[in-house]
This record gives sequence, C-alpha cells and structure tokens, in this order.
Amino acid sequence: MAPIAVAISPDIKDTVPPKKDTLGLPEAARKRLEKAGIDLQHGYPYRPAKPLYLDDIHKIRDYDREFVDPGSRADPAKKALLSAAKEVIHLTAHIGTEIVGLQLKDLTDQQKDELGLLIAERSVVFFRNQEISPQEQKKLGEWYGEIEVHPQVPSVPGVSGVTVIWPALQATEYPASFRNPGGASRWHTDLVHERQPAGVTHLHNDTVPTIGGDTLWASGYAAYEKLSPAFRKIIDGREAVYRSAHPYLDRENPNAGPKFLERVHPLVRVHPATGWKALWVNRAMTVRIVGLDKAESDLILGYLYDVYEKNVDIQVRFKWTPGTSALWDNRITIHNASWDYAGNEPRHGTRVTALAEKPFFDEKAPTRRQALGLAGPEDI
Repeated sequence: MAPIAVAISPDIKDTVPPKKDTLGLPEAARKRLEKAGIDLQHGYPYRPAKPLYLDDIHKIRDYDREFVDPGSRADPAKKALLSAAKEVIHLTAHIGTEIVGLQLKDLTDQQKDELGLLIAERSVVFFRNQEISPQEQKKLGEWYGEIEVHPQVPSVPGVSGVTVIWPALQATEYPASFRNPGGASRWHTDLVHERQPAGVTHLHNDTVPTIGGDTLWASGYAAYEKLSPAFRKIIDGREAVYRSAHPYLDRENPNAGPKFLERVHPLVRVHPATGWKALWVNRAMTVRIVGLDKAESDLILGYLYDVYEKNVDIQVRFKWTPGTSALWDNRITIHNASWDYAGNEPRHGTRVTALAEKPFFDEKAPTRRQALGLAGPEDI
C-alpha cells in the first residue's frame, strides 16, 4: 500500500498540540479572558514549541533598532498624569509609587509619556482595580517599545507578546517546594541576554492569593549610590556577561549539553530618560565580569549582588490585590516574587514587556542623589 501523504500547515507543525484545561483556570482570569474575546476552546494558554538550538535563539532580534524612550519627551512635572489621579502614594523614599483613580487603558498619549518618566524615576508604579484586557495591555506596552515575543513561554491565545504568568502551570514542568520555590522566586531582571534588553514590563494580576504572594523590587539607582565613590570607579565602564534564563543545545556539538545564550553589557548603565546611573547586575543571570579572573569576578559580583539584595531601605515589597497592574523598568531594578503561599491558592496574570535601548554607560552621568540635590559628603 502506498504511503498516505498528510499536509501539515506551518501553524500546526510549529506549535505544541493544545491541551485541555486540566489545572482549572481561576474564575476571575476566565471571566477577564472571555470578556476580551479570547478563544479558550482550543486550550489555554498557547504554548509555542520550544526551540532546541542556540543559534536559532541568537538570531532573534539580533540587530540594532532605533529606540526613543517616551519618558524623555515627557513634561518633567508630569502634570497631565498626576493631576488626573485621585491620589499619588510614594511607598518608600527610593522606589515604588501607587497611582489611585486612573485606568491604564484610558491614558492619553501625553499621560503615557509622563507615566514612562514616572516609572524611570520611581522604578515601579502600581495601579489597583484595573479593567484591562490582554489586547489593551499589549497596546499600552507598544507605546514603550517593541513588544518581546518569547520563543517558548506560554502566551494568551491570539495575542502575541502577552505572556501568561501562572505558577500552577509552571509547576507542572518545574515542581516548586518550600526549600526550592524556583521560577521567579529569586532576585533577577528580565531578558538581559537580549541585544537590546527589556525596558518597561507590565504585569497585570487578575487572580492573587489572599495571604502571601508579594513581589519585591530593588532600586538600581540606590544600589549604585550605596557603593563608595572609590568602588564605583572600579566598576564604572566595565562590562559583564549576561545569560538567558533558558538553555539550548549547540547545533554543531549537541552532546556538549545545554548552553545559555550570552551577551556582553555594561555593569553600570545610564537611563536615557533620567540620565542617572544604575547598577545593573542580578545573581540569576550576570555570569562574570569581562577581563577579570574568575575568583576576582566572583568576589566583586557577590558583593554587588549583596548590595542590591540586602539593603532593605532600597527595596519595596508590594501586596497584590485582584486586578492590580505593576509597571516597572528592568533597566534600573531587580525583582523577586515570593512563593510563601506555596501554591495553596491560585495566582494568575498576564505580562507584556517592551524592549528598550542597547545598554550604555556615560562617565559624566550623575547619580540619582546628585541629580536631585540629595548627595552628601559621603557621595563625593
């Protein structure tokens, strides 16, 4: 009998077959997605086939792209945004602001620019009680840069670039425990391996546990300012190797085992909207300092990680409520999601990340404290 030829469309062969919703999509998430017209009949979320080879990943967005930070064209006083809010709450002295009384989907272009500047200054900005669909979330994200479409992370069906943050789903592949919570429960920043890494990320959580599940952010501006002026001179202008979160195989030598995609970026970078210097390292994905021996690099990086992670006065810990959005700048922060709720209650959200500029360092750039007139004798 002659073999039967079966035509497979590109859309089918390049994706993972849909799976039924065996986890039980949280009710608030289901209602939000159905209201937005998301098709849940063929499985949720959409799961792209995981790429195998490192060279395929390296080719993704491996070219320079023009980028203009919206915050750089904003009114420094941010009057259009702040005057429209019912309340503006600064959660700590150095990082974190909550805006009350505005809907993100209704912001004007001017308000979007001013929000970009506010995020650049305060690092992370929160909005509770948001009525926003995945499509509207993506549209807002596009204002802040090219939307990152991840090659293997689950996403909302039919809305490319809106990834699904659902710990219960992640646990089906990487089980979490009290001693090893894994995933986002470590200090990190997103997409550092990109040629032009992440700028503003918008995470909207429609479902959160009643107890626990907080997220912490730490300020890169303040972490840099914690360093002595003499130590800053040691790392200013130096570069480090940053790796991807996921490993891949070398096509030419697959038996060598998984390898990470690596890029070289500056240890200290300057934000284009504020012009302030920020420490840009994270324990999860900053591998080594270029030009130093491993022992030297490990020693310095270990200290820099500790400065970021152990100074609680440069951090904010945020308690989520259902329907809350957080927008933060990956260029000037690290973050950590607490898994203290141990998966006992559902947590579900959608995330959009806008890619920004190629990281750069400018020796003449000021620190945040210097720019704001807060620097003392110890900062000089």
